Amino acid sequence: MTGRDDGAWAGMDYRGWLDHADVTRRLDAGADPERWGAGGSRPLHRAAVFGSPEVVAELARRVADVDALENETTALWDAVVAGRTENARALAAAGADPLWTGFGGWTPARLSLAGPEPDLFPAAEGLPPLTDTERAMTEESRRLLAALGEFHYEGLGLACVAGIDAEEAIRRLEAVPADAQFMEDLLEDPYEYELDDTLLLVGVTTVPDGCVLTQPWGYGPSMPGLHARLSLGTVSYGLYANPKSGNQGSIHRDGACEGWDLHPGGGPDAEDSPEETLLSYLYHHKAVAYSLARTGLRPTDARAVIGPPDHWVELPERDYWAM
Repeated sequence: MTGRDDGAWAGMDYRGWLDHADVTRRLDAGADPERWGAGGSRPLHRAAVFGSPEVVAELARRVADVDALENETTALWDAVVAGRTENARALAAAGADPLWTGFGGWTPARLSLAGPEPDLFPAAEGLPPLTDTERAMTEESRRLLAALGEFHYEGLGLACVAGIDAEEAIRRLEAVPADAQFMEDLLEDPYEYELDDTLLLVGVTTVPDGCVLTQPWGYGPSMPGLHARLSLGTVSYGLYANPKSGNQGSIHRDGACEGWDLHPGGGPDAEDSPEETLLSYLYHHKAVAYSLARTGLRPTDARAVIGPPDHWVELPERDYWAM
């Protein structure tokens, strides 16, 4: 029976989708299995990402269509992208279609071949295997994520540039060595300084297949004027892990901006190509690793990002916001 009392979902937060008894009580009291919250979100999609398999199964048997869409995706797609494999199994058992075509032409079943459990949908018939290129991307993602490890990166600015080393990046930017004593003092507590006084100080490090510019305390390396110079004849990706609004990305190619206000680590988008969809899946919630992989960089550890870099340099005064 479908309820219509949205008030029965009152007070529900993302942790609530783990509580099978409470969700069942709410549904029996009239909570609508097809609609949650003022925006009309679908409870099954929320549970697929945040809930338990028991809650997913409970909602799946009460909805009219287990493959109904929210934001252009099914609940099964969302579960696979989020890495919630047990929830994906519960949805498949309830009749969700693992061969539904999502972003970039990928199906949940085929996308799962690049995930932590490649045998997630053994009953999916005629499933094409990953291509050599897709398999290589998958293997590289595992290597890169292991090499980087876990570290705090809120407030970090990053520029990832393909095909040039640190020395060439410094030359293109006309940067000069930073004052060693000032850098020593600054690194003890960067937030003791005004950002305007430190924005032009960046670390530069050569990594396999390119270089990385980093500023652990600010957005300096993500400024478009900097990428206009760095990306000449190549490609660069900028990241600012904005503490207020989340990860912000940009991509420049041969001096021109191809994308601004992007969301690295945010998961696949409807407009993504097949390759971009896979990349976004592999680095979901991994903004730094995504930024490196987006330009084909292959660091062997996190030093290029969190320091110490090969060089601390000071950029010349100029308008770095010219697009």
